[in-house]
Amino acid sequence: MVKQTIQIFARVKPTKKPTAEYFVDSEEQGGSLEFVVPRDLADGVINNKRENYKFRFQRVFDQTANQEEIFEAIAKPVAENVLAGYNGTIFAYGQTGSGKTFTITGGAEHYSDRGIIPRTLSYLYQHFSKDSSMIYTTHISYLEIYNETGYDLLNPQHEACHLEDLPKVTIMEDPDQNIHLKNLSLQQSASEEEALDLLFLGDTNRMIAETPMNQASTRSHCIFTIHLCSKELGSAMVRRSKLHLVDLAGSERVGKTGVGGQILTEAKYINLSLHYLEQVIIALSEKNRSHIPYRNSMMTSVLRDSLGGNCMTTMIATVSVERRNTGESISTCRFAHRVALIKNDAFLNEELDPALLIVRLKKEIQSLKEELALVTGEQRSDKLTQEEIQQLEEQINLYLEDPDIEGTLNLGPDMRKIHFCFYLLKVRVREGSCAQNGVSNGSTPLLVMSDEEQRKSYAEVQKLRDMLTHRDNEISILVNMLKKERKKVQDVTYQLAQLQNQNPSTYNSSWSPTTIQGEDIAKCDPSNDYTNTQHLMTKNRVLELSVGQQEAFEVFLRDHEDRLSAENNRAVLQQRFVEAKTLGEQVNQIRIRVNELKTHLKIRRKQMAAQGLTGNQTASEPDFVEDRILNQIEEEKKNYKIKSGCLKGLKTEIEHLQMLHEKLKVKFQKDFEIWWTQEGTRLQGHSAENAGSSQSHLSPLSCLLPSNPKGDDTDLQERRQREQTSFTSRGQRALPSAECSSTSVLLTGDKQTDADIQAFIRARHILLNSTGVAK
Repeated sequence: MVKQTIQIFARVKPTKKPTAEYFVDSEEQGGSLEFVVPRDLADGVINNKRENYKFRFQRVFDQTANQEEIFEAIAKPVAENVLAGYNGTIFAYGQTGSGKTFTITGGAEHYSDRGIIPRTLSYLYQHFSKDSSMIYTTHISYLEIYNETGYDLLNPQHEACHLEDLPKVTIMEDPDQNIHLKNLSLQQSASEEEALDLLFLGDTNRMIAETPMNQASTRSHCIFTIHLCSKELGSAMVRRSKLHLVDLAGSERVGKTGVGGQILTEAKYINLSLHYLEQVIIALSEKNRSHIPYRNSMMTSVLRDSLGGNCMTTMIATVSVERRNTGESISTCRFAHRVALIKNDAFLNEELDPALLIVRLKKEIQSLKEELALVTGEQRSDKLTQEEIQQLEEQINLYLEDPDIEGTLNLGPDMRKIHFCFYLLKVRVREGSCAQNGVSNGSTPLLVMSDEEQRKSYAEVQKLRDMLTHRDNEISILVNMLKKERKKVQDVTYQLAQLQNQNPSTYNSSWSPTTIQGEDIAKCDPSNDYTNTQHLMTKNRVLELSVGQQEAFEVFLRDHEDRLSAENNRAVLQQRFVEAKTLGEQVNQIRIRVNELKTHLKIRRKQMAAQGLTGNQTASEPDFVEDRILNQIEEEKKNYKIKSGCLKGLKTEIEHLQMLHEKLKVKFQKDFEIWWTQEGTRLQGHSAENAGSSQSHLSPLSCLLPSNPKGDDTDLQERRQREQTSFTSRGQRALPSAECSSTSVLLTGDKQTDADIQAFIRARHILLNSTGVAK
């Protein structure tokens, strides 16, 4: 058992706005963060208000700290403890917009912006590949708590378009007060790529909205859990540990932000759950406290082990040093100091392998049944099987070969086995008497071994038997692993066949599979699918666009604020593909050269052997040609290892860049849907006003709008208008009145012809160009 207080760290969010006066003492053994709040002269001459607020942390990271430093100092020690068999938790706490999600999950623009979750997954799977003495099994779960309701973000059977469509998670408690989450799925991940895909799937389903404090604020608490099971080869003990990576929703002062509607309701639930969390922290920090209010909220119930239980917990306090956020930053630091008073008792989660335990219990049950039959006098009339007879013969041989005189022969209460063993012993005694006379049953003289030889022979047999048992265990483990891998290959082959039957044209893209280091890697060129609107549809959300909507989407995509980020990521991804292809060709060339050098070496050795037989050369003379070939082979092997390492790193970076590319695709799609709905609602109202005022000012084609347009419900429209900004707030150009007329025609859906829609889009471009020239 390891007794340890919760470790606290502080991270200052980088900002370009005016900051308050603060000082950072960032030492590796212990740092401090100090805020200076000058007294307000309006309070009078006598003012005892405190000016300096200084807080101690394990370490403080200033604005210049990067993601790699955060992982090395905070997450890596916790991951090492999880590999050793202890539970671990890392959670970020702070106000809205202070950098919690960026610290835990990471950013979507650059590969270096990866957060704690993807870096921890990469570290764990690299350790799995290096440690060949252990067998690791990994499962992942992703829980979201939104308005005190839990949702499973990774359920594969529910391809939901909205958060409400996801399965709800409920809390169950057993008599031992252990928490169980019903409807929360555990997804097995055999590689880093599968784990990152699950992370991307969960992040896509998260609830995000825009607030005055943050443009993309997470409105829920999310808990990403890694369940790890490790077992040493040949051992009967299993270690089970879990790592919680928690991204808490940000606290905010409603009176300061001035939010309303659904965002106000979300803020109430967030502040209430954080209030209950603080109550648990205060109760745990007080001595002689009999009751801890874990059941007040779902979040504190799920994190019961992390707060004062069997876990090694670390907290990251994210603070914003802007002048308007000084009060919230001081409150965050005070909360961190209360958390640091909690002590956790972490245990090594080690237990007997359930499979071996089941085998042992079955043997015990069989033995008890046989004893019961002996006591009750019930005799079995069936004959012994061939396997039972073989086991009894082996037991008799071990009993006779055992040099210990007090050794016992455990046969159980089965009288059939007892009678058969007596029969075998009688046969052995008769054979021994014949051996003493010097003649065996086959009239062949027997060799009598001395006691020392018998002991040596028995020791060798025992050693070989132990080795054979160990090999049998290894073979069974390898066979099970081979079966699992074969099943995975069959599943992947079946999925590829289905995909090829559904859309065979996708396999004729400009990127063809390239063999690199013996692996087939088929990737897509991102430069082609950026402008293709059909590729912006994800596997969970499919949107069918008409011709007019496609042209409107292209115009919307050109003016989007994240267009430059997508183009930069695409350029970097293309460059990495070219580098990977070049490295793969170099690795193949090195392999070919090594094989050629080995062939030359064999030929040279044959020639030297032939010269030695003919006597032209003595064996003591060195062969400089052979030494030169061996040196070349060693150099090529070194180059091969270097190139292979670079290629592996490029592969990981390419996969991460592709994941970022997919995230931007999903964001473009969601923004376009929201903009399209808002523009439709606004233009329909504008058309109704024009119709009431004068019929002469109506556009000829605007009459094509339906009299009672079928749109979304009023509550849903108000919800979307409150959650998302308008098209103008993203930096886009507002549509003039003539353009509104053309855009309103697009809202008629399938009742309009594509020719009319394309004419309106072209008129819109002409109007925009003429407006720009006039300006």
